[in-house]
Formats: sequence, structure tokens, C-alpha cells
Amino acid sequence: MKISSAISNTFSLARRLGSVRIARSSLIRSAHLLERIGLGAVGASCGLYVGATLLRQKGGLFESGWIVLITMVYGALGYYVGIDLSGKVARNSSSSISEEWNGSEPAEIMSAAGTFGAAIAATLSVSILVLDQNLPNGLIGFVAGCWVVGSSLQVAAGTMARSHDAPTNEQ
Repeated sequence: MKISSAISNTFSLARRLGSVRIARSSLIRSAHLLERIGLGAVGASCGLYVGATLLRQKGGLFESGWIVLITMVYGALGYYVGIDLSGKVARNSSSSISEEWNGSEPAEIMSAAGTFGAAIAATLSVSILVLDQNLPNGLIGFVAGCWVVGSSLQVAAGTMARSHDAPTNEQ
């Protein structure tokens, strides 16, 4: 009896809230912001794994605990700025049937390559940590290089896409 009354109360509350009008554009902007914050959190968690892998290597260049914070912040920045390119840029490139470049393709290619590089670094880092492997410094350097290059490509792609997507006064 209590469950059915709770369900009916929930539906009546939903009907009352359904009558509240929220501007669609502000709702979409809010959802987009939440999505980007989520992507930033994913980037930070990937950076945590990469930083922890680098920190585990004794006698190396990355003996300070700051490396974990730096990789987390850089990962959050890369994923926040670079992965989620604006919808207008994506629509412009997908609607182009001809073989002409419209200016957004390099940003999309850089974003894809950066996401791939950062994901490879995070995956290798997680596997190194989970399997408790002691690997040569060359492989750890490869992981760090994938992370730096991948995150840098993401930041550059996001910056390029947003500068290309900036409104112009050509009317």
C-alpha cells in the first residue's frame, strides 16, 4: 500500500513540475555543461592512473607526488576542452559532401587522435597498476608520452574548434 501511494505521489509531482516551463536553450546549455564537467572528471580519473603509474617508478624523473596532481589537472583540461567539440562544428563537417575542407576537420582529427592517445595511456596505466607490473623505464616513458601528446592534442583541438566556431559579424 505504501509503495503504490509513493508512486502516485511521484507521478503527481512530475505532472506539477511538467507545467513549469524552462527555456529549452538554457536547459540544453545546462545539460551540455554537465556533460563537459563529466568529461573533465573522466579525464582527471585517467590522469590519476597515469600519475600513479609514473609515481610508482623508483629512481625515475617522476618521484614527486605533484606528478599525480599535474596529470589529473591536465587530463581534466584535455577532456573538458577537447573531446566535446561544439555541435555546430560537427554538423558542418558531416553535412559537407564534397571533398573540400571547411576548416573544422583538423580540429576533429586532432581531437580523435588526442582522445586515442590519452585513452591508450590510461588503459596501459590501469593494466600496469592492476597487474602490479614493474616495467622498464622506456615503456613508462611511452605511457607518459602518450598522455602528454594525447592531452595536448585534445586541448589544441578544442581551442581550434572554439576559435573556428566563434560568431562573426558578416551580415
